[in-house]
Amino acid sequence: MKKLFFIGLFFVYFALNSPTDTSAMHIMEGFLPLGWTLFWWCLFIPFFVWGLIQIKKVTNENPHLKLMLGMAGAFVFVLSALKIPSVTGSSSHPTGVGLGSVLFGPQVMAVLGTLVLFFQALLLAHGGITTLGANAFSMAVVGPFVGYYSYKLLLKLGNKQSMAIFSAAFLSNLTTYLFTSFQLALAFPTGGVGVAFIKFISIFAVTQLPLAIVEGLLTVLVWNWLVAYNSKDILFLQKLKSGVVNSEK
Repeated sequence: MKKLFFIGLFFVYFALNSPTDTSAMHIMEGFLPLGWTLFWWCLFIPFFVWGLIQIKKVTNENPHLKLMLGMAGAFVFVLSALKIPSVTGSSSHPTGVGLGSVLFGPQVMAVLGTLVLFFQALLLAHGGITTLGANAFSMAVVGPFVGYYSYKLLLKLGNKQSMAIFSAAFLSNLTTYLFTSFQLALAFPTGGVGVAFIKFISIFAVTQLPLAIVEGLLTVLVWNWLVAYNSKDILFLQKLKSGVVNSEK
């Protein structure tokens, strides 16, 4: 069943993705001024190191979770590589980081999301290497942290699990694009940062809002599938994050 799931994901990816379209929301190679490029790298690196430490700890103590970790990374790769045409010849895409944030926590997604962005830059010409710090900070740091804590908040307020999962995916998607627009507005503040931000976000708003809703619904479906076919690992991860268990002896 797991093999069928991965085959289905990659079928959707190759059916919908066009390798010649390089105008996705990832900031392209060389687009940011050097100062801002270095700034975002400096902010991003500590989160990446934090994520590496968390992954090493989780996988060393619980090696059976490596498959689930790979699934979370594959989900991000496939969804974030799908490009839906937007206005002005640009495009929007899902992020896929909400699911992994709920499963492993946002620190781990700082690594998984960055690896996905790195390979997309090399293989698909999405984004770039110099702008990897900026792209990773928005999609692999800001998005996952917002999604994860919205998930925790909704559960604390007594909402259903499915609503909390939807919120994590929906807000991870939207905040990634909001923050990317903010990054672009800071780098190119024509008319002021506020005006530039509105200009950048309006380009993607038409497609991004419904796309975030679709991603939220899809993530709920995938979560339900995982609960149905791998409930043991799901329960273990939830206990691990809550501190009920520390490791598998």
